[in-house]
Parts: sequence; C-alpha cells; structure tokens
Amino acid sequence: MKFKTTPLEKKWIWYDVGNSAFTLLVSTLLPIFFSALTAKAGVTSSGYFSLWAIISTVATVISAFLGLLLGAVADFSGMKKKLFSLTVLVGAVGCTVLGFCVHWIWFILVFVIAKVAYQLSLVIYDSMIIDVTSPERSDEVSSRGYAWGYIGSCAPFVLTIGIYLLYYFELISLLPCMVMCCIIIAAWWIGWSVPVWKDYKQNYYLPLGSHPVKDCFTNLGKTFKDVAKDKKVLFFLLAFFFYIDGVYTIIDLATSYGESLGLNSMWLLIALLVTQIVAFPAALVFGKLTHKVKPEVIIAVCICAYFAITVFAAFMNYQWQFWVLAVCVGLFQGTIQSLSRSYFTKIIPPEKSGEYFSLYDILGKGASILGTAIAAVVTIATNNQHIAVGVLSVMFPIGLVFFLVSAKLQAKKEGGATEEAEALPEEKI
Repeated sequence: MKFKTTPLEKKWIWYDVGNSAFTLLVSTLLPIFFSALTAKAGVTSSGYFSLWAIISTVATVISAFLGLLLGAVADFSGMKKKLFSLTVLVGAVGCTVLGFCVHWIWFILVFVIAKVAYQLSLVIYDSMIIDVTSPERSDEVSSRGYAWGYIGSCAPFVLTIGIYLLYYFELISLLPCMVMCCIIIAAWWIGWSVPVWKDYKQNYYLPLGSHPVKDCFTNLGKTFKDVAKDKKVLFFLLAFFFYIDGVYTIIDLATSYGESLGLNSMWLLIALLVTQIVAFPAALVFGKLTHKVKPEVIIAVCICAYFAITVFAAFMNYQWQFWVLAVCVGLFQGTIQSLSRSYFTKIIPPEKSGEYFSLYDILGKGASILGTAIAAVVTIATNNQHIAVGVLSVMFPIGLVFFLVSAKLQAKKEGGATEEAEALPEEKI
C-alpha cells in the first residue's frame, strides 16, 4: 500500500525544508566567508580551522544549557508553539544580521546567536512529531522530513552559489555577497515555518501549575532520574552522543576542512550540493525499507558506514576524494538522522517529549561538542588536520556498542509485552 502523508504531517515536513537551508549555509558558505574575514586579519589556515571548530563548540555548549530548560518549559500546555515561533524568529533575524558583519569578531558573536536559536528550534520541532503522527508512521514521516529537507534546501543553495560566483570571479565584493546570501536563507527559513506554525496543536502536555518555574526544574530533575532508570533510553542517548556527534562534526567542518587543505572552494560547494541530491532518494529508500528491515539494523549499518567514511577523510588530499566523500555521506546522512529521531519517539513517554527531545537534540543535531572540541585541540596540538579527523573515527565504534545494548534492551521489553498480551485471554478464561 502506498504511504500517504496527512496534511499536518506534510506541513511538519516542510519545516525540514526551511531549516535545512540554514544547515547548508553553516556547512558551506559561512566557513568560506569566515575564512575570507580571518585571512584579512592574518589568521593561518590551521588557525582558521581550529577557530571555526571552537566557535561551533561554544554554540553547542550554550544550546545545551538553554535546550534543557526550553525542553522542560515546552512540555507545558500550549508552550511548544510559542517557543517554536520565538526561536525561529531569533534565528532568522540573526541569519540576516550575519550578512552585515564585516569584522570576524562580530561575525562570531552573531553566528553563535543564530546557530543557538536554530538548534533550540529543533528541540521543539523534533518533539512535535509526537503530536503530528503516530508511532507506527514515525519512521517514514521522519525519513521524508530529512529527504525533502535535503532536496528542498538545494533551491536557495543554488541561488546563493550563483551569488557567490559573482564574488568568486570578483564581480562583486564580499559584503554584498554575504548580505544577499544570508537574507535569502533567512526568508526561506521563515517562509517554510509558517504552515506548521499555523496548524500545529500540542496534544501531549503536562498541566501548567501555579508555580511553573519550580515545576519546570522539578520535572527536569525527574526526567534525569527516569532516564537513569530506563536503561534502553540511557544507552541510546549515550550511543547517540558518540555516533551522531561524529556525523555532525563532519557536517560542520567539511567545508572548513577542505578549505584548510587548499581545495577549490567552488568545487567544494558543488560537491556538497551533490550530497544533498544523493541524500534525498537515499533517505526515502531507507525509510521504506523499515517496513521490511528493523530500523535498529539500518541504524547500525549507517554507523559502520560513517566509521569508514571518517577513516577515508583522514587521508584526503585531493579534490576527487572530496567528491567521493560527498556521495558517501549523502547515502547515509539523512537515514541515520531520520531513523534515530523516529526510533527515539518509540522509547520515550509522549507527554514528556519536550524534555526528552531537549536531551536528544543536545546530544544530537545541536551537540557536536566532543567532535569539534577534539578537532580543535588535536589540530592545535599537532598542526595537522588529518590527524584530527582520524581521531574522530573512534566515536563510531563506541556509539555502535552502546546502540546495540539499547536495541537489545528494547527488544527484550517488546518481547515481554508480547508475552503479557498473549497471556491475557488465558487469564480471562
């Protein structure tokens, strides 16, 4: 039977189309703009690479603290829509202002604000899937979100590449190039957020008491205790911390890594466009494959694939190798993101999705703390970007071990529930 998305599911998916444009901007053009700004200040290539890694880490640390509080507040009645609106607006405005930052220090400050707001919007957005679709449909809906996000973000990306070409061939200066690119992405981001913002309704929530601030911290503390007791969730989050940190570190540092190796910036951008195009059908195919193969198996395969990708990247020196890397990342990037998100919805309590997804997103899409920190420290210590990337590969085997433990515990729980259900008719008789 053909899978048909509901109107609300489609509108939820459309926000992936909007926010993915900012993700692509962060991983492609912004590092190039930052490289140009730091070059004027006399910063070396290895210094620029480590500085970009440090900035990404700082943004993540801030998001980690704010995300926990935001997720706890979001679980109260009617709060998700309000917080979603606020974070999207701050992020889009920050993205616009970023285009006017001609000094690298101001660029850093505004970039951190915009990226933190973006990451916080994802805490709310990811938790919305609980209200938007059912658990049995979540794998494919989540996969379609990432798939359409990848292909949809290509439209503004191609437009911004066209503008960058004018700067590349010295037809315009850096400032108008930055301004136009950032405004286009901000407008795209806001525009695709409107449909879900208008129709979303929070079905699962906690009652808002007379002491909301106190209740927020009380609920947050209880969530930590619940996670510590629920081993399948605990081990999944540990696994997610390692393997998805590796994934997002590669996304965050791909362009800056290529730039630091002296690869042609225009070909880097085109290669990353190929990643988006490849990721679209790959995410859809793997999403449909979940009807025949357990999502846990597919996630494990993706983790192993990323280990191989990172090892390959550690030896990269030539442009053609970056193209191979771009295609391989495209095959598995959307799949590991989408299936991890939908798998998590199946093992958490729906009424506390905001708090749980705040942990999820801190350790996931917004939390490449460990990866970027490792990249920065190793690069500074060795003055060698290859070694830094090579060290990142160890995160995937560690993540795989924790994930297999979590999957085993979840399978055991599902098996016990099945036995209880089968025993019910006999008890009635």
